Amino acid sequence: MALAGRLDAPDPPDFGILKRLARDQLIYLLEQLPGKKDLFIEADLMSPLDRIANVSILKQHEVDKLYKVDSRPALSASDQFCFLVRPRIRTMRHIADIINADKMSGRSRKYKIIFSPQKFYACEMVLEEEGVFGDVTCDEWSFYLLPLDEDIISMELPEFFRDYFLEGDHRWINSIARALQLLNSLYGPFGKAYGIGRCAKMSYELWRDLEEESEGDGQGRKPEIGHVFLMDRDTDYVTALCSQVVYEGLVDDTFRIKCGSVDFGPDVTSSDKSIKVLLNAQDKVFSQIRNEHFSSVFGFLSQKSRNLQAQYDRRRGMDIKQMKNFVSQELKGLKQEHRLLSLHIGACESIMKKKTKQDFQEMIKAEHSLLEGFDIRESTSFIEEHIDRQVRPALELR
Repeated sequence: MALAGRLDAPDPPDFGILKRLARDQLIYLLEQLPGKKDLFIEADLMSPLDRIANVSILKQHEVDKLYKVDSRPALSASDQFCFLVRPRIRTMRHIADIINADKMSGRSRKYKIIFSPQKFYACEMVLEEEGVFGDVTCDEWSFYLLPLDEDIISMELPEFFRDYFLEGDHRWINSIARALQLLNSLYGPFGKAYGIGRCAKMSYELWRDLEEESEGDGQGRKPEIGHVFLMDRDTDYVTALCSQVVYEGLVDDTFRIKCGSVDFGPDVTSSDKSIKVLLNAQDKVFSQIRNEHFSSVFGFLSQKSRNLQAQYDRRRGMDIKQMKNFVSQELKGLKQEHRLLSLHIGACESIMKKKTKQDFQEMIKAEHSLLEGFDIRESTSFIEEHIDRQVRPALELR
């Protein structure tokens, strides 16, 4: 968390507004297709959608069944299909195949495509080429920013890096500019904006153009965000590629944090089930260790476990009134904290096992040597040895 350790830091803006706005807009778009409907969701939109509107909310607005958008033909008796998708060519071809298959079989339905965060002309062209453009209605779900924590928001655009930095595709610049415009309109005008890199410059200039067109919706409000820093990833690849040494980074390395949550498997839960855990400031255990060096995490969790046991032991010697207050006010919180503590201890043990197998300490040493320009030959030999042993390429090449 960005505010960790800063006692004098101001409270962050209420980013929950972004979530409520996204939910309200999605509900509005779904209600434009009245009656029962089946909803097809692109795989990488499922986790963000779950943070915005869970299944019960979708059911309240006449979503009958939920499906993943995949390569198989959809089997459904519904008269209305709604597709919540990214603006991707392959997805358009899949939707066109579904519609054309219905036409071939004489099946009549209504089709609606909701693009997130925006639709592209290329997608409409594909639908037209496939002969289904007239059979669908298209809308945009302007879902630009997802709050992951009290002071962390994410655009959740998994293909942005590849599209821009590898393919040279600028199509997502507009989404960045609109995200800035949304922040500016909700939380007042930014004090100053700073940028490094070509993408940052283009995003800033487009955002300023949008602000001029809208005549500055955020003007006149009390600013809640002081400064904005826009930095291109290619200004510093090294930092992102260095091995993680803090707890949150190692959890991501080992289990993969997706959309602010992680799936802990049986090796962590000590059962035959996996558990999905939301990693944010609401997790009292995680919030205290997320930025800690991994070497100190076990000691903290051990102390936390002793403190928790001491709080449980307070029950002894309580009279009936004190026990009643303990059960009604503290017991639920202690049980929740105990559950989270067990999960994080299990995660630490799992990380230790995997990192021990990967020669983690030697890898860190080689990294430091390369960064500082010492023992280059030894470090290179270490990397070549890993390549010879066919260790996972992502490990030795990072």
